[in-house]
Amino acid sequence: MEKRFFALLGAAAFAGISAFACTNFIAGKKATTDGSVMITYAADSHTLFGNLTHTPAAVHKEGAMRKVTEWDTGKPLGEIPQPRETFNVVGNMNEYQVAIGETTWGGREELRDTTGNSIIDYGSLIQIALERSKSAPEAIDVMTSLVAEYGYASEGESFSIADKNEVWVMDMIGKGAEKGAVWVAVRIPDDAICAHANEPRIRQVDLKDKKNVRYAKDMIEFARKRGWFSGKDSEFSFADVYGFHDVATRRGCDGRAWAFMRRFAPSFDKYYSWVIGESDTPMPLYVVPERKVSLKDMQESMRDHYEGTPLAMTDDIGAGPYHVPYRWRPMEYEVDGKKYCMERATATQQTGWSFVSQSRDWLPDTVGGIYWFGTDDTNTCVYMPLYCCLTEVPEQFTVGSLYDFDMNSNFWMNNWVANQAYYRYDQMIPDVRKVQNGLEDKYRGSRAESDAALAPLAEAGFRGEVTTEANRQAAAIAKEATDSYRALAEYLLVKFLDGNVKKQNDDGSFKNNEYGLPAYPNFPGYDKKYYENIVKETGDHFLLK
Repeated sequence: MEKRFFALLGAAAFAGISAFACTNFIAGKKATTDGSVMITYAADSHTLFGNLTHTPAAVHKEGAMRKVTEWDTGKPLGEIPQPRETFNVVGNMNEYQVAIGETTWGGREELRDTTGNSIIDYGSLIQIALERSKSAPEAIDVMTSLVAEYGYASEGESFSIADKNEVWVMDMIGKGAEKGAVWVAVRIPDDAICAHANEPRIRQVDLKDKKNVRYAKDMIEFARKRGWFSGKDSEFSFADVYGFHDVATRRGCDGRAWAFMRRFAPSFDKYYSWVIGESDTPMPLYVVPERKVSLKDMQESMRDHYEGTPLAMTDDIGAGPYHVPYRWRPMEYEVDGKKYCMERATATQQTGWSFVSQSRDWLPDTVGGIYWFGTDDTNTCVYMPLYCCLTEVPEQFTVGSLYDFDMNSNFWMNNWVANQAYYRYDQMIPDVRKVQNGLEDKYRGSRAESDAALAPLAEAGFRGEVTTEANRQAAAIAKEATDSYRALAEYLLVKFLDGNVKKQNDDGSFKNNEYGLPAYPNFPGYDKKYYENIVKETGDHFLLK
């Protein structure tokens, strides 16, 4: 099982598929400091470019068809009829404040589509649901009816589905040679937080709780027919029947969910034993936090490297002398016939883009939904606020590609900063944080004033004026964040050139000597542990006798 997980993980990344590579955090409206419903999503793939998608609202003629293209590969899958009306979609959020994220977990290989006729992949499922739904329950209806009618063309998947009032988690997997999918959905309590990261997390549920639990009518019977389940209906666990949970998946996947929930509910620490495979008592799907979660908390949670836990990536030998919380692929290695793993944290180098969505029921929909968008690594990106009524994508989110470096690309400027910091992390990250925090604090702080100005216009029906201002703000923010990171990247290159650290004045400018030439730089060297390991490995080889 461990070999299978890591093999799939590596293959998925190589192929450009987001399988086994994404993270979702969830907070109900009574669990947040401002009453908003929030979800997060990191789209992680080694071949994914960080651009922002947009689908404008439209009224379609009778007989109009929508092309369906597989998100991971670009492969055309087919066409489906358009409804009379579809809604404006910015990234993974629509104009009615509905937001959807996902994580892929694969599951039973025999349940991959073998009909050859299924045309709805997980990415298209999200996009089409956003185009057609005004609420989270409606999105679930759209998603489940689509796969029932047109077939499900992806593997096991978990979805976070939020609106301004509630948030649901749905686990889904195909039926192999049969058309459609089996699925189960659970409404997360308003006062709870939840997380999933490439593992199905829904186990036993109250099948009679129609308000908070929904499922495919053949969810249990399908498993019985296959010989995978023979107990009472009340004992049925979707996650355990349709998914796999070995030590590798627990540590590489559930570890991320555990790290998020323990941050706000310290009692969750006890599930560390589940994460590292020393206990078979799984984590519950959700937990009520001991303190309410803020927008900043959600953004910072996306930057987690297991800090403050036994899995902290800055502390083990793999972090090196600069305490780097990153490990390059592959994720497993073998020593003396035994297999070992690299930690897989929420923040990872291969992220294409990520978001934190806010759905707020006290504001008109056009300005109630904010899509906080970031490109590249969640640890070093800047989350930029975009109203869900946005109709013009800023240039900085469209230019360049994974093979075309562009100085005006937000993705490329973030990568330029991050890839410098990866190699001298503890020295560079304070400079990154200074710029990052300055921008994000400004953007969070400005929302109240912006909301106050736009909400009355939205309530009065001035949609055009609201959209114009939303577009203007997005363009200004995208430019500012991109320009700031371009300047930061240049600054890091100069300051840390050739392994040295240039001396600076109190105002941050670089110091010259009394004759106007550059002052002699500092030589920070390595940490004590690094030198001790050299001696341990080489003995007297470098000893000055």
